[in-house]
Amino acid sequence: MAESLPTEFDVVIIGTGLPESILAAACSRTGQRVLHIDSRSYYGGNWASFSFSGLLSWVKEYQQDSDIEEESTVSRQGLIPETEEAIALRKKDETIQHIEVFCYASQDQDTEDNVEEIGALQRNPSSVASTTITELDSACLPEERQSYFTDYEMPANHTQKSDKEISLGITDVEESLEKEKDCGDNTCIHTILGGHKDEDKHTVEDNTGQAKKNRITFSHIVKEGRRFNIDLVSKLLYSQGLLIDLLIKSNVSRYAEFKNVTRILAFREGKVEQVPCSRADVFNSKELTMVEKRMLMKFLTFCLDYEQHPDEYQGFRQCSFSEYLKTKKLTPNLQHFILHSIAMTESSCTIIDGLKATKKFLQCLGRFGNTPFLFPVYGQGEIPQCFCRMCAVFGGIYCLRHKIQCFVVDKESGRCKAIIDHFGQRINAKYFIVEDSYLSEETCSNVHYKQISRAVLITDQSVLKADSDQQISILLVPPAEPGACAVRVTELCSSTMTCMKDTYLVHLTCSSSKTAREDLESVVNKLFTPYAETETNKEEPTKPRLLWALYFNMRDSSGISRSSYNGLPSNVYVCSGPDGGLGNEHAVKQAETLFQEIFPSEEFCPPPPNPEDIIFDGDDKQPEVPGTNNIIMATIDSSEESKNLESPEKHLPH
Repeated sequence: MAESLPTEFDVVIIGTGLPESILAAACSRTGQRVLHIDSRSYYGGNWASFSFSGLLSWVKEYQQDSDIEEESTVSRQGLIPETEEAIALRKKDETIQHIEVFCYASQDQDTEDNVEEIGALQRNPSSVASTTITELDSACLPEERQSYFTDYEMPANHTQKSDKEISLGITDVEESLEKEKDCGDNTCIHTILGGHKDEDKHTVEDNTGQAKKNRITFSHIVKEGRRFNIDLVSKLLYSQGLLIDLLIKSNVSRYAEFKNVTRILAFREGKVEQVPCSRADVFNSKELTMVEKRMLMKFLTFCLDYEQHPDEYQGFRQCSFSEYLKTKKLTPNLQHFILHSIAMTESSCTIIDGLKATKKFLQCLGRFGNTPFLFPVYGQGEIPQCFCRMCAVFGGIYCLRHKIQCFVVDKESGRCKAIIDHFGQRINAKYFIVEDSYLSEETCSNVHYKQISRAVLITDQSVLKADSDQQISILLVPPAEPGACAVRVTELCSSTMTCMKDTYLVHLTCSSSKTAREDLESVVNKLFTPYAETETNKEEPTKPRLLWALYFNMRDSSGISRSSYNGLPSNVYVCSGPDGGLGNEHAVKQAETLFQEIFPSEEFCPPPPNPEDIIFDGDDKQPEVPGTNNIIMATIDSSEESKNLESPEKHLPH
């Protein structure tokens, strides 16, 4: 470590997930001295987005976690006097389990040599030394927001890398995947090919020239890997939701770009259909009869102001929402659309929750487009980074790859006084905010966590073909058995900058009952056909072809009360990881609640000051406005550090 961190702060925040990043921005905005630390080599924690090679590296890192011994840390003896005690933090992240990777696309013999240059599996980021002082290149922010920073590390898009940064010169992909077939406790990687190499070659020769042209191989995906931005958690933004309101109010929205979700889909009787959302869609729909259209409009009009008509639902409070829909004389077709595509709830949800969800859906229509949802260009992982940038603009200090050994607690008052990092440095602060995954097993011994099952797929076609291939769709697949959970499917096209051209990135999410693969594979099989099976069949596949799949379980730490944690100091506040909901409401509510607890007299993320109102000290200085400040350039010491600098082209309009 070339230079130590400062030792005095007002707020120390451990973890760079969405609620922690919002809190960092809010605290920094009110003038607090903020240190924002993460033991990982990337921003966002379980809210992060990765390029394809970065995701494979993330998979390998979790695979190795069970085999690699923890790096030695400097002893904390002598740093803690007798009047204080240490509360140890967890050494390894245990929020991800049961990782399984399946490659269905075949290998391309002609490009295997080139794959070696792409670096499909990067070296383990945990082997990189902790980051020291890094200052920001002007390319990392939009022109209007360039500023002067003296931060330890500035948030930037770790998913957008140049060809030079991606080239790591390792063994070819097929060989790497074969080695990884020997699975660890929680991680399995499988290569699924349509027969032996000789059989693949024979199949390719039999195909037409057009088929050859459109054939997507695993090598091709790896070559174009930097065009992928793959989210660990799949969420959308409600256009009238808390996160959109916060982004606009705080002006953090200038750091991101968004696209409107173009379609709401439904899965019924084995096929995918488009659901009409707006009044025009309803009356133009060919899926509904004229009677159904009138019935639907009448019911949706009621839902918009259902609180004004309690007589309509008070007598059904003991019923589920699905049972209530039957009493409204709606056809099975309409009941399905409302329950699974508009309210987007489980069949067992209460009537009040169903009406609230329907009203929220309708209120969000029309603000930014024809559906209620927005998706951030370059992925969900952009949102935490946007708030980190705001924190840095107002003086926050950032440090990645920086592990924390323990909290230092005063025995008499029970308040946390400091943290000690893995270099043995003691850092004092008044308040401490920590992401749940950093707390030790002893602290969390009474906590009962839920789990989220996740799948990430790369496919070659949309689940529902349309005139335009640039569709962003959301689909809720109802459970096949009573008591099971519905599966939420989000399909992203290449214009979202999350996948390469001629492919789609598909996210599947549901509450866990088993492993992610066991929970989600049946839905995957309903919607997609493995690519290897279509290689031996000359007929045009009726379903999109599945090229690659990742399954994993993620811990859901939302909804846990503070009293569930053992021995938590009064000035240590806990943020949860991603929840299983579609929106980001829980993260925003949690950040605002914790901020008001810590600073009850301060405004939460107020609008930025008008540059014309800023008064600068000294007559010899020219007033500076955002976008005209000079930037001090920094020398990047390693490729691991350089991959955290953002590509300037991401802010260009497209």
